[in-house]
Amino acid sequence: MDVIAVGTGKALKIGEAGDVDVVFVHARAAEDKFIADGFNVNRRDVMYNDFIIIGPEEDPAGIKGFKDAKNGLAAIAQKGTSFISRGDDSGTHKKEKLLWKKAGVMPAGTWYAEAGQGMGVVIQIANEKEAYALADRGTYLAYSEKVDLVILCEGDKDLFNPYGIMAVNPSRYPNVNYTLAMAYIGWVTSQEGQAIIREFGVGKFGQPLFIPLAVP
Repeated sequence: MDVIAVGTGKALKIGEAGDVDVVFVHARAAEDKFIADGFNVNRRDVMYNDFIIIGPEEDPAGIKGFKDAKNGLAAIAQKGTSFISRGDDSGTHKKEKLLWKKAGVMPAGTWYAEAGQGMGVVIQIANEKEAYALADRGTYLAYSEKVDLVILCEGDKDLFNPYGIMAVNPSRYPNVNYTLAMAYIGWVTSQEGQAIIREFGVGKFGQPLFIPLAVP
């Protein structure tokens, strides 16, 4: 099996072109649109984790302990403290844009930078610049021993981060291996696949990086 690891936006575009058999992403509104447009079929819930707002321990915007993510972002914008965005149309970037919209903020200016990079690189850039960033908890945990950034805002229902898997539509793209795609989807959402997800990260981080959804 060949895996193409890209952000959600790029993954959906590759699926739209019929160049893969399966798409595994985390941007529910975009997923639903691609299904409605006929590019994908048979979406299944797989797992979830959550987004967090991370930043320097000094917390110049004063958002530590905020439960409302949009208020945290509004405070960052008001203070003009540095924020690093993925800026890559990934699921994380889509979530960030939604949160800025809810905050009533159009992020722009010297304090706001779009990296156009993956989550790990963004965390490293934010660490170097002592800036804030929106991250998924799993990637932050993977980098937490390498950076000085801390979790400052978490727990908001708007930070919920579900992942879904779906097959590329064989009616639209006869070249895809639909049988193999559905076999893989079946395994990922099976007791065996969900058990692997449930234990992933526990040994190293003391907590799972994802929580199973197909088999709670």
